[in-house]
Amino acid sequence: MIYSGKAITVQATDDGIAELCFDLQDDSVNKFNALTLNELQEATAAIAADTSLKGVIVTSGKPVFIVGADITEFGAQFGDSEDVVADKILSINVNIFNAFEDLPMPTVAAFNGIALGGGFEMGLVCDYRVMSETARIGLPETKLGIIPGYGGTTRLPRLIGADNAIEWIASGKEQKAENALRCGAVDAVVAPELLREAAVSLLQQCIDGKLDYQARRREKQEPLKLNEIEATMVFTTSIGFISAQAGPHYPAPVTAIKVIQKAAGMSRDDALREEARGIAKMAGTLTAKNLVGLFLSDQMLAKSGKSLAKKAGKVERAAVLGAGIMGGGIAYQSALKGTPIVMKDIAQAGIDLGLAEASKLLSKQVERGWMTAAKMAGVLNKIQPTLCYDDFDNVDVVIEAVVENPKVKHAVLAEAETHIREDAILASNTSTISITHLAEPLQRPENFCGMHFFNPVHKMPLVEVIRGEKTGDEAVARTVAYALAMGKKPIVVNDCPGFLVNRILSPYLGAFIGLVKRGIDFTNIDRVMERFGWPMGPAYLCDVVGIDTGVHAGAVMAEGYPDRMKYDFKTCQEVMFENNRFGQKNGRGYYAYEMDKKGRPKKSVDAEVAALLAPVIDGNETLSDEDIVDWMMIPMCLEAVRCLEDGIAASATDADLSLIYGVGFPPFRGGALHYVDDVGIDKFVARADELAATAGPLKGMYIPTEKLREMAASGDTFFGTAAGGRK
Repeated sequence: MIYSGKAITVQATDDGIAELCFDLQDDSVNKFNALTLNELQEATAAIAADTSLKGVIVTSGKPVFIVGADITEFGAQFGDSEDVVADKILSINVNIFNAFEDLPMPTVAAFNGIALGGGFEMGLVCDYRVMSETARIGLPETKLGIIPGYGGTTRLPRLIGADNAIEWIASGKEQKAENALRCGAVDAVVAPELLREAAVSLLQQCIDGKLDYQARRREKQEPLKLNEIEATMVFTTSIGFISAQAGPHYPAPVTAIKVIQKAAGMSRDDALREEARGIAKMAGTLTAKNLVGLFLSDQMLAKSGKSLAKKAGKVERAAVLGAGIMGGGIAYQSALKGTPIVMKDIAQAGIDLGLAEASKLLSKQVERGWMTAAKMAGVLNKIQPTLCYDDFDNVDVVIEAVVENPKVKHAVLAEAETHIREDAILASNTSTISITHLAEPLQRPENFCGMHFFNPVHKMPLVEVIRGEKTGDEAVARTVAYALAMGKKPIVVNDCPGFLVNRILSPYLGAFIGLVKRGIDFTNIDRVMERFGWPMGPAYLCDVVGIDTGVHAGAVMAEGYPDRMKYDFKTCQEVMFENNRFGQKNGRGYYAYEMDKKGRPKKSVDAEVAALLAPVIDGNETLSDEDIVDWMMIPMCLEAVRCLEDGIAASATDADLSLIYGVGFPPFRGGALHYVDDVGIDKFVARADELAATAGPLKGMYIPTEKLREMAASGDTFFGTAAGGRK
């Protein structure tokens, strides 16, 4: 044994080949934490000192290669100054990664599984790379608001060309073996069982002089081979395109390109200095702090969900009551992820609509080459349509997805309960109706909970699992297990009108109603909020959700929270509804809609809307973009605070993740409660009081809670701030 540590071992074979194996103890994956980095430096020194060695293969003792840097440790550096962060990163590159790259013998990396970020960069310092057919590689750092820091922007362009490297780094996407080989990022792709043999064979060719590993090494150490015209075309075009795609709130992709551009004419060591300065600059941004915080929060959510799901076991078979678009979407998602599902409706037309929805979604995947026709048929075979309750005694979870009417749901749920096993879980996909109320006619309310999907089901990650007053732990655990099996992100919340997401969203839409009443053009409100970071403005959102759905939900919320969600005036929403302008579903809402060439609804301004809204507009005010943001965001954030204080959300993290995954809250802002922290709670409270003083009938939406005032006075925060990110 040449070296033995807690994360790395190095062992020599009889033919002079050393195997450096990453196998981090007490962890399910390999990652670059301080321990691993220190041991890599020590292991490299031990290899360099052993003159009997002829070459090194780099392997993993786990199903993954290396998932990247330990973001909990790496992110802790973000609170330091740019110079300090840059010096730390450069020191790691020079003393650890460069030292390995400069070993006096050839090196080959064997990617057996995921190799992302620092994991892929570890492979880049090797002279050659072999990849399993099932492995994935890539540099996802821009998704965290930063850029690659262990040599990715330096070595990858020199290996696969600047244009390919820019695409890989700016997108942050994982790359499959086929594309990696085509681009030249790896030198061979083999079946998993042949990986080690292939790596040894490649290394032996280097040892025998059949492959010039020194020449390959020099390519990564010398400047990019681009003349002035080629460089101008590559970088100018890329910066313009990526800047437009990423937008102003996500500077990392463009920064990565500029780093590559500036370092193009430099040697490896100078280029690494430029890279270190680039990542240090990004590390200090609020975007990076919030995206890293989101990444860590997502990991915590996944861990807690899996822990809860283990208590329930696997859901072998499910059922959905009510086909149609929503039922078909649920059936599609369940079948796609491998859980067979019975889809019941009272009419054949509903069944046909549900099957058509599932078929449409699957056909799109076949058209795009993501799925074979045979696999599509297999998924459809997992959906069993029926007009009766046959086979319901064999299901573990039943999801009710009928019309949003309490009386109808009561009847359907009570009837379904008589056809399922006593241990089966019954769940409602209601978006607003109290779970406690829906449980009233049930004989086994402990086996009933909410399972609220967001539309469209196949795209929206969030599932709210709602606990009613009598809901048991087993019902929650099994529903969470099923949501995870469907590829969703379940968050457990307590029962209240609107639950968590719709309750928080309602004051946001109420603020929109108030601004329209005061004469603010709804198209301008949409523009401002989209520039703020929302995927769509509030008027456009109402059209996408369905104005009829919004009016119904608004009535439920008004009854539940009359002090701040009930209006004593006619609203723009009601005007749209009364004029049969339901949004995208019938082609007319705040905007008019026509299908584009790809069959997607395309919005345009409809001159009729201004005349329709005129009778409910009281003034002709003008507001700055900053004021519009405050009027829109403060009510939403205050309702998130109330949901936390009322115990609807278990934590501030759950509240923020729900908004990001459920309604597209701008991820780079971290969520509503992160946003309050970033503004400063004292400043937020003061501004809320200013708006409340002039909010008229909507005053209740802008009044801070007493606990929030106490936090402002004490200097407390929702998350606390640590060096480099959120706690």
